[in-house]
Amino acid sequence: MPSRSDDPVAAALERAAALIVADIRALDAANPVVLIDGRSGAGKTTLARMLIERWPIVGRVQLIALDSIYPGWDGLDDGVERALTGILRPHGRGYLGEWRRWDWDQGAEAESHAVDPALGVLIEGSGILTSATAAIADVRVWLESGESGRKARALTRDGDTYRPHWDRWAEQEQSHIARDDPRSLATRVIDIP
Repeated sequence: MPSRSDDPVAAALERAAALIVADIRALDAANPVVLIDGRSGAGKTTLARMLIERWPIVGRVQLIALDSIYPGWDGLDDGVERALTGILRPHGRGYLGEWRRWDWDQGAEAESHAVDPALGVLIEGSGILTSATAAIADVRVWLESGESGRKARALTRDGDTYRPHWDRWAEQEQSHIARDDPRSLATRVIDIP
């Protein structure tokens, strides 16, 4: 079995985590907001988990995956808007935020989750870097990765559940990139093989 150092994706994510932890430390903030954007299969979820394990600030961080908020396969933009209005804006003003989990099996909203403004927030998901979200985030990450590697990783992870939706989701991601230019909004761009 190859070591993580033999895996170029894992090595790139390890380097990214170290850089982002340093970025968070440099903020000198008790409740920073970190956003991780990139196309499907780029490594957002893995990187977010690594950052949670290495979080450099005393206290816990609140991890929110947009996959839990998007209202279905056509909901990229709506999920981002829900994160902006329910989480990021209240957090930035020092108010309790709230988001509702999307139940993919039922095709409906499920339970609510509170977001404590005193704690840091890490949101990962395609579409999260827009001019509106970037204005209230401290660390903004864009993961750049080619389609063949991303698609292989995403379909290995989610298989037949995701396969029929790949193209329609990719179109929404492409619209986001063309409209919002998330790479230009990032404070840190990470290339993932």
